[in-house]
Amino acid sequence: MTITREVRTRNGNYVDLDGVSTYYEVTGTGEPVILLHGGLCPAETWDSQTAALAEQYRVYVPERFGHGRTPDIEGSITYENMARHTIAFMEKLEIGPAHLAGWSDGAVVAVLVALRRPKLVRKLVWIDQYVTLADAPPGLVPFLAAMSVETAPAPFVELYGAVSPDGPDHFSVVLDKLRTLWTGETGVDVADFEHVVASTLLLAADDGGMTLEHLAALRRSLPDAQVAVVPGTSHGLLMEKPRLVNQLLLDFLADEQVPKLLSHADGDER
Repeated sequence: MTITREVRTRNGNYVDLDGVSTYYEVTGTGEPVILLHGGLCPAETWDSQTAALAEQYRVYVPERFGHGRTPDIEGSITYENMARHTIAFMEKLEIGPAHLAGWSDGAVVAVLVALRRPKLVRKLVWIDQYVTLADAPPGLVPFLAAMSVETAPAPFVELYGAVSPDGPDHFSVVLDKLRTLWTGETGVDVADFEHVVASTLLLAADDGGMTLEHLAALRRSLPDAQVAVVPGTSHGLLMEKPRLVNQLLLDFLADEQVPKLLSHADGDER
């Protein structure tokens, strides 16, 4: 896993959201795209996608509380309060409707924003994240439950220590909160996806955070969805095959939903 190491001199901004000094980066021009990072991850994990998307879009990469350069908060970190934080970010900067792409924890945050405030979301990208604990690939939840400072991905530990306003020793506190998050229910069910209005891309690794069966179930639940599986990747697909991921994102965001050559909608299934 390779992450850009420009940890101290990035071109970022801060906005106050309910007393939390929230770090974000913005680049490019065009329709807004918001990239929502995964658990333990800073903005750096989106670097390859930011550069590619910014050629056509205005790309925002906010860091949620307890991640990157945004301080932790008192109490728990939950998907609901991260979704509220994201909505507050969009409203404060007057962004929207916007395309939302969420990876891992960010995918749950993105779909909650789409469900709670559908008019804020133009298109939605769900990247390699199970919906409920029962949907998780075998062994993944026990692995997350057992994660420690020593076994957490070393680049994330290093970046946290370099940029967090809470200091490197606070990493263990955030990790404890995230272990609780990861081993509890998300608050979202597959059936909830029936209410997602935005056109959605389900983007998964072939050996990551979603089984193919779960991917198919989500596809059946969504009113308007496309599916892509990135071969030869793990949960780190953003960094493992960035060019392929970027092309899939760009194609989906540019898709104007032209009629398909063969469609059941015309009633002819001969």
